[in-house]
Amino acid sequence: MSIAPTTDIPALAESTARLLATVEAMDAAQLGEASLLPGWTRGHVLAHIARNADALLNLLTGARAGETIPMYASVEARNQEIENGAKSSLAEQLDDLRASAARFDAGVAAMTDDAWSRTAAHRLGPLPVAQVPAKRRQEVEYHHVDLGLPALYSPADWPASWVATQLSHVAAQFSGRAEVPSIALVPEGGEALTTGRSADTAELTVSGPGHALLAWLTGRSDGSTLTVRGSVAGEGSVTGEGSVTGGEGTLSLPVLPPLG
Repeated sequence: MSIAPTTDIPALAESTARLLATVEAMDAAQLGEASLLPGWTRGHVLAHIARNADALLNLLTGARAGETIPMYASVEARNQEIENGAKSSLAEQLDDLRASAARFDAGVAAMTDDAWSRTAAHRLGPLPVAQVPAKRRQEVEYHHVDLGLPALYSPADWPASWVATQLSHVAAQFSGRAEVPSIALVPEGGEALTTGRSADTAELTVSGPGHALLAWLTGRSDGSTLTVRGSVAGEGSVTGEGSVTGGEGTLSLPVLPPLG
């Protein structure tokens, strides 16, 4: 049975098309304005998205050759490529995004079942090669929002099925971390999840639209539209949006550590 990621590949194509549509709708002045990522302009974000396509293509190329090819030559080289690309014009950025996406797609098309079965050396740790298209889609969707153009694309535009998958993934990343309270995550119309440190009963229940939960968990929102429930200073249950004053203190969303 083939393990080729036949669902992830067309889904990635749709995510890429949405990103390109946003960039096509941008004007030149917006390129140099601040993105949602500290210290990065929108030009930096677009340059990173393009270079990430080439970096993940390196993993596919290595898998086909039976070799370990790193995503980037070095951290310094990665950073310099992003800095260089950030200075490009909007037209150049758009051409770069299209060309890098096409190269990645060609790499995907050249894959064999044997190559898909391998494990690659992602810069954050070992990654099954069959998960590379999903990893690329993750980069495209998150950084599309990071452009900070909510009139064109915001967390509410994330595909619902992708949000559900990412909620499960991110909840697992925070699970068992002692610095994160035990939290029950309740997405509207979705399956409840738990995350944070181990506890018999969740210290907090955070509910709201799935996309809003995911935006908060990944640091792309302050969570002010979410509903928080829990116990404050032994005074029982209190409820509110973002933070709540009740009993002897204030019930607030916790400050989460950054994800890797």
